[in-house]
Amino acid sequence: MNTTTIFKMQKALDSHIESQHGLENEDLFDRKVLALLVEIGELANETRCFKFWSVKPSSERDVILEEFVDGVHFILSLGIECGFEDIESITPNRTAETDISNQFLSIYESVQKFRNSRSEDDYVHLFESYMELALLLGMKDDQIEQAYIKKNEVNYDRQRKGY
Repeated sequence: MNTTTIFKMQKALDSHIESQHGLENEDLFDRKVLALLVEIGELANETRCFKFWSVKPSSERDVILEEFVDGVHFILSLGIECGFEDIESITPNRTAETDISNQFLSIYESVQKFRNSRSEDDYVHLFESYMELALLLGMKDDQIEQAYIKKNEVNYDRQRKGY
């Protein structure tokens, strides 16, 4: 996925939010990590991939895509926080992992590893792992980019309305 445009969009949104809430001088890294973890959990909940006790199907595809994009927002924001917004593309590594539940667990581990290191390598690995999940969920780059753009607009609108 080409990330140049969405990094720019996220940087503008982050700047807007920080300005609106007087957070320009705050260290938001750990709060963004927690927000990402929550969003990943919300996505897992919508896929229902771990709910072996239930026969209820996963949520509609558009709901899952929107939840996925919420995670993209925070991954981008964390990259910006660490100065990695010059990364031009992310390519999933197509691991041997075929189980969605295990991929979620792998992503949680990647988030924690990145949180501890704040290294670019660990950041790229986290982003790639998240994009591997997109492949397992049947999402394509262009769908993700369009959903990101749409949700970015929603986030600006929410800020204007005092969300």
